[in-house]
Amino acid sequence: MTEDLRQAARECLIRYGGDSFDTLFVTAKGAHVTDDEGREILDFTSGQMCATVGHGHPAVVAAIEKSARTAIHMFSGMIPDVVAELGRRLADWVPRPLKRSLFVNTGSESNEAALRIAKLCTGGYEVAAMGGSWHGVTGAASTVSYASDRRGYGPGMPGVFPIPEPNAYRCPIEHCRDGCDMTCLRVGLRQFDMHSAGAPAAVIAEPVISAGGIIVPPEGYFERLKAACAERGMMLIFDEAQTAFGRLGHRTAAEQVGVTPDIMSVSKTLGGGVPLAATVTSDAIEEKAHERGFSYYTSHVSDPLPAAVGLAVLDTIERESLMARAVEMGGYLRHRLEGLQQRYEAIGDIRGRGLLLGVELVKDRESREPHHTLGAVTTARCFELGLSMNIRRRPERGSVWRIAPPLTVTREEIDQGVEILDRALNESLDELARP
Repeated sequence: MTEDLRQAARECLIRYGGDSFDTLFVTAKGAHVTDDEGREILDFTSGQMCATVGHGHPAVVAAIEKSARTAIHMFSGMIPDVVAELGRRLADWVPRPLKRSLFVNTGSESNEAALRIAKLCTGGYEVAAMGGSWHGVTGAASTVSYASDRRGYGPGMPGVFPIPEPNAYRCPIEHCRDGCDMTCLRVGLRQFDMHSAGAPAAVIAEPVISAGGIIVPPEGYFERLKAACAERGMMLIFDEAQTAFGRLGHRTAAEQVGVTPDIMSVSKTLGGGVPLAATVTSDAIEEKAHERGFSYYTSHVSDPLPAAVGLAVLDTIERESLMARAVEMGGYLRHRLEGLQQRYEAIGDIRGRGLLLGVELVKDRESREPHHTLGAVTTARCFELGLSMNIRRRPERGSVWRIAPPLTVTREEIDQGVEILDRALNESLDELARP
């Protein structure tokens, strides 16, 4: 039966890019997944960064079971009581004046809605986005994503402009080294102003640029960006798909950096593994959008089952003190990774916040030439040894492991993961050194 299903996967499914494995997967629990050969694999990716509180957390399972007995789905014009409750809870989690939420399915959708609101309220259509960003694969979201595969799909949304990402380790404008002075932001805004047709709408940004290599902007960056938006009549959108709800050790990255955007999109870390996302904004912006006829009416807006799970995730983060745990375990994981960095010249940089860390691989630390081959070989070897790692291989942006285990990860599981990574790196370097 197992081989029959593997064959079905090969013959009946559309290949959608990204990492793919030869085996099928049958269970997921805590920080581990199990494949069809019975191998238990330590998951340092939290699924697709979504299993914030671990795979199959009992609170999530209980919320699904209860909702299955009460309501799974309703007509989109009917607001379930659990959706109203999640709206109220989320209003308490995000910084004021953010308060109003629209609940949808994925980060792509929440960013689509955010962009629609910004365009409707400003009357403009021009959007600036960070280099290395990933905001989704749907129409507008894919156009403002610069870490995604952009070629072959025809023209995207008009009026989109890239701003060079503040990557101090691999400066996109070849200006800084190890300390970003925000020249990239000044240059990017100047280029936007030169290209603009006079219809600015929004800047969309990840507080930590994840798919672009776990890039943490320097202190003060978002204050300057928000001021630049205000000067141009643009709205600032934070895409907090990976940074909200405890992963960085705070309720949101906006809270951590001390800057509140006009609109915030949240997704992955809210749903506990089920499709749940939200677009959050202020009373004033919601009122203006409503007056102008805002519409984002889908078959699965305000669904009760994922809302129930979202409440369970927020409850679990608070009850189990997982924000503090992200700081503690993130610090321990970074410490263990820095120990590997002292032993391996190929580890050029370690960066990130909380339990969202990046490890960049280089051929040597002086030239910082990306070591894409080592990244690919070591990632494959890690999986063979029982560790799932996510490698970001972009020719222009280096070879970076994105490490984001569940917030419930234990010290023992971190030790296990780092020991596997140590062995895989050592064996891969030996293999690549052979003539």
